[in-house]
Amino acid sequence: MTNPARPSAGATAAAGLLGRCPACGRGPLFDGYIALKPSCDVCGLDYGFADSGDGPAVFVTLIGGFVTLAFALWLEFAFAPPMWVHLVVSLPAVVLVCLVLLRLMKGVLIVLQHRNAAAEARLDR
Repeated sequence: MTNPARPSAGATAAAGLLGRCPACGRGPLFDGYIALKPSCDVCGLDYGFADSGDGPAVFVTLIGGFVTLAFALWLEFAFAPPMWVHLVVSLPAVVLVCLVLLRLMKGVLIVLQHRNAAAEARLDR
């Protein structure tokens, strides 16, 4: 039996990818490109808990680097262009892929943080 208070994994992923509130899935999460709003305009959820840290950058580097490397290898083996063509094509491609993925990954990690009630570790003494 599912918990009605906890959204499904699909709804969680969709909210993160679309940059929506982790609680209601309707209000915007971002104020600009990657800056967070202080709270949700729809349900009032305070985004003070959200701290994605360096997580999005790590995932973006791994995924974006892999995608761009695969493209550069395909370009090399299919057409064998000179090095300047690789620089003109591959460098903007890696920047574009990373810029697109950064906002998506930050949204997903913040929504997952809320869904799993993640917080800093505390020692009980």
